[in-house]
Amino acid sequence: MDTATANIIDRLKKINAIPRCSKKEGRLAAWLQQWAADHRLSHKSDAAGNLLVAVPASPGFEQAPGVVVQAHMDMVCEKTPDATHDFDTDPIELIQRDEWLCAAGTTLGADNGIGLAYAMALVEEPGVTHPPLELLFTVDEETGLNGAKALPPDFVTGRLLLNVDSEQEGVLTAGCAGGLDSRITVDFDPTPLTPGSTIAELTVGGLMGGHSGVDIHRHRASANTLMARLLAQVRKNAPLRLIRMTGGNRPNVIARDASALIAFEPTAQGAIEATAADFQGIVRAEYPDEKDLFVRCREEAWTEPCAAAPSAMDSDRLLNLLAALPHGVAGMSQEVKDLVETSSNLAQVRLEGNHLEVVTSQRSSAASRLTEISDRIRAIAALAGARTIHENGYPAWPPDMHSPLLRQGREAYAALYGKEPEVQVIHAGLECAVIGDIFSGMDMISFGPTIRNAHSPDEQLHIPSIGRVWDWITALLQRLA
Repeated sequence: MDTATANIIDRLKKINAIPRCSKKEGRLAAWLQQWAADHRLSHKSDAAGNLLVAVPASPGFEQAPGVVVQAHMDMVCEKTPDATHDFDTDPIELIQRDEWLCAAGTTLGADNGIGLAYAMALVEEPGVTHPPLELLFTVDEETGLNGAKALPPDFVTGRLLLNVDSEQEGVLTAGCAGGLDSRITVDFDPTPLTPGSTIAELTVGGLMGGHSGVDIHRHRASANTLMARLLAQVRKNAPLRLIRMTGGNRPNVIARDASALIAFEPTAQGAIEATAADFQGIVRAEYPDEKDLFVRCREEAWTEPCAAAPSAMDSDRLLNLLAALPHGVAGMSQEVKDLVETSSNLAQVRLEGNHLEVVTSQRSSAASRLTEISDRIRAIAALAGARTIHENGYPAWPPDMHSPLLRQGREAYAALYGKEPEVQVIHAGLECAVIGDIFSGMDMISFGPTIRNAHSPDEQLHIPSIGRVWDWITALLQRLA
């Protein structure tokens, strides 16, 4: 491992020592402000908590156009069901396995801690030649690009943007999809359970999950869609009452686990257990890469003082809603080969008491298609008597394949490695889309080292790719200076 790579990883370790779930970036922001002060760099924050650090140009390059180097401070905080990690207090420790860094039962935070580490390295590593830099560290990216949306229109002056938030070394990102979340709610009047009902918990778990943009086309199972299917199969064999249901944690994560508490006649227990066992075999065959997928039916003691739940009719209505909501790829791009154009993620389900809430997350590189699938979801919800609010919307970033910055990035890569980098448009959302909307004339590219399984506890960072990206970004900045 070369010195620059080791130093960047060391910075990531320091960043990972500070808890920084979305909307809780205050301690990290304060630490970065102190870091800027220690290096005698001017800095400022806006009302949302975004931080800008000004870095003077290398001597002799003061007149070069300014470059904004941008990353986000927050991370997706996901963990395995058996992990005891407390994201509000515990540091995330890096574990090295061969050429990869990972964490123990949690997301790693390389998305986007590694971007912060690169930005810090541009200040601290010797021998880096660069134009005037503005290090832009945004907040609350993972819940809807909210920090970027709040940027004041005069916050940055540079019009060249390097976004360090893509996840494959050797690939330059030049465009992304837009997105919109839908929050579906329905209320009902719980009624008493039939005396003598049997209570059982159905669980679907052990799934890989992943990023709902980057991984939506990889044939990974959604625990919420599988649970909806399982409950539909159970209902064919026996009337049931839903009591509770939970699945998924975040709009931009494919749900890895889901559970449902149901009530039914005691005579149906055997048939329901058999249905769950059969269903496990069916979905394991459908998803051969989901090696740890399991389906479980376990009888539960019901000790609630008020044994009430949605009626059989309301239970049917809620199950029909979940079964009808779309999940997965809805259409492929007609312009960019192998690019998902439109998708939907059945992200979160919560049924408790007299209230059901479902969150879906839609993405599309075509604004009209994003509207279409979001309107379809609203219509499905309306048929079930549910209300829908659309929220956390953000625009697409249309690609400019003639961008001067993209050309410089390609030339710098080819000079270093003897081959052209791949240029792609991605289905995930990037802050470039919002930043380009706010700051007119911004020329942008996104890049980063190789990260696998972002937004899941299987997140991994490829160590050799860290140095390759470092060599490329320093070569590019020298060209821009």
